[in-house]
Amino acid sequence: MKVVKKQTNSKMCIICGMENQAGVNAPFYEMEDESVMTIFKFKNEHQSYPGRTHGGMISTLLDEIVGRAIWIYDPTIWGVTMDINVKFRKPVPLETTLIAKGKITKNTSMFFSGEGWIYDEYGKVLAEAKVNYIKLPISKISENAKHEDIDILIPDDVKEISFKER
Repeated sequence: MKVVKKQTNSKMCIICGMENQAGVNAPFYEMEDESVMTIFKFKNEHQSYPGRTHGGMISTLLDEIVGRAIWIYDPTIWGVTMDINVKFRKPVPLETTLIAKGKITKNTSMFFSGEGWIYDEYGKVLAEAKVNYIKLPISKISENAKHEDIDILIPDDVKEISFKER
């Protein structure tokens, strides 16, 4: 599937923060099917049981990928999670290339909802989520938000993400 656009990253977000050494440092891409995808690895620091990613990190990544999908329709919208329902299908490994995908399923003037998935490199679903958000301006989410901390463009040469969903 072809990449339409590379999204911006932040400095310190646990998922997309490019300067957060304990973070996932995930890049995000808007795809031709109006989804958002990322190719990433959970680090050993994200461990739960030995060799497995902590469920909180899995949930956080799913929240991020779905929340970013709204930017395909309006890059000025920010969402605050109202609720998230995660299903853990298989153990999510550490230090292994994974793919996540998020898509919007409902979009109103005040709210949006979506679904997200984490896949292994063979397209098998490891975890999935349904998430609901309220739309808020960044100024109401964080009084201290600075544009230079939350809107960093990281150059990337990914043009396509290929795998078969199973």
